[in-house]
This record gives sequence, structure tokens and C-alpha cells, in this order.
Amino acid sequence: MVRHCEAEGNVKRIFQGISDLDITELGAKQLKYLEKRFENIPLDKIYSSPLIRTQKTAAAVKGTKDIEIEINDGLIELNGGIVEGKPFKETFDSMPDLLDAWLNHPQDFHPEGGEYMSDAYERIWNTVLNIAKENKGKNIACTSHGGVIRCLNCRLLLGNIKELKNMAWSDNTAITLIEFDDNFKPNVVFANVTSHLPDDLILQKSRLSSFMGGAKA
Repeated sequence: MVRHCEAEGNVKRIFQGISDLDITELGAKQLKYLEKRFENIPLDKIYSSPLIRTQKTAAAVKGTKDIEIEINDGLIELNGGIVEGKPFKETFDSMPDLLDAWLNHPQDFHPEGGEYMSDAYERIWNTVLNIAKENKGKNIACTSHGGVIRCLNCRLLLGNIKELKNMAWSDNTAITLIEFDDNFKPNVVFANVTSHLPDDLILQKSRLSSFMGGAKA
């Protein structure tokens, strides 16, 4: 699982969600290091969320490999509904109940017109499990989003959606490796690794905690 590189929404500090915003100049630099990271990693196939920031990330993961990139809608970020594309802090501060859910009981988070966090949590797991079952014995990369990978890691590492508030966010282009055994039981080998990036390409401004509060974000 690979989080997309830095995109415009990360810099503008908005709820990016399903908004199809392009990557930044820094994001493009991150992708060069990501491509180098995957250069000698054998892959059979790559799946990507349909959004441009994940598709460009998938292209970097692919590099010069002669493999297919398949778009999978199940890997898309949570739909923010009425907060989609709006500044995080100002918008959430004006909606204290929604902010409280986001910070303290995210399983109940549901912006009007958007996706329930609990539904996204199940959708993400079912998507990844189905990809694993369709590709038994193969090496697969999936390029997706911070919220998606956070939900997946919460399920696999903390075991319950109620613990989502305690699950760290991944930096842009962070990699999580999950192995499935013959019975499709998952094991997280490592999570949210960015050792391929130099320190100056891991920016605090791209982290949710920098404008929403909370060290774990």
C-alpha cells in the first residue's frame, strides 16, 4: 500500500477527499525517489485509486516495468460531502459536532452528503481483501490515500474502528507492506515507511496534525 505523493490539497490544507487535485512540484520530486525505491522490487500488477494524485503515484511505482495499472474505485478516499474541498480548520471549527466525531469517535464521522467513516472502513478492507484473493501468490502494489491506509492499518494493527483516533497518519509516498497467507490472513510487515525520502521532502505542512491538532496525525 502506497500513499500518494504531496498534492495541492495537502498544501492548501483542505479536505481533499475525492476532489481530483493535481500533485505539487514537491510531490513530483517525491515520486522520483519512490520510483527508485521500487526499481528492483518485482511486481505483478498495480492497482490505483481513480484520482490523478494516485494515478501519478502508480506510474512512479511502475517505472519501466511492463505491467498493468488497473483503476479500482474501492481505493478512493472518503467522500467529504459538505466539507469536500474546504479548509480543514475553519470548516471543522464551525461544525463542532463533526469536529468532535473526527477527533474523538471517528467511527461516527459522517459529513452531510458524504460517506460514513464506518462504511469506508468496510469498503477499504473488502477492496484490499478482494485484490489479495484475485492475485494469490503475486506481488501487488496499491496506490491510495491517507485516510484509506489509516483505516486499513487501524483494522490490521489495532483491531477496531473505535481505535482509529489512535492510528497514525502516513506521510506522502509512505509504504505499508501486508502479506496474506494461504488462508488470506493478513500480516503487516511494516507500516508507513518513508526511508526512500530525504528529510527535506517529508514536510510537516502535509500532515493533518499541523493544522488540526494532535501529534498522532
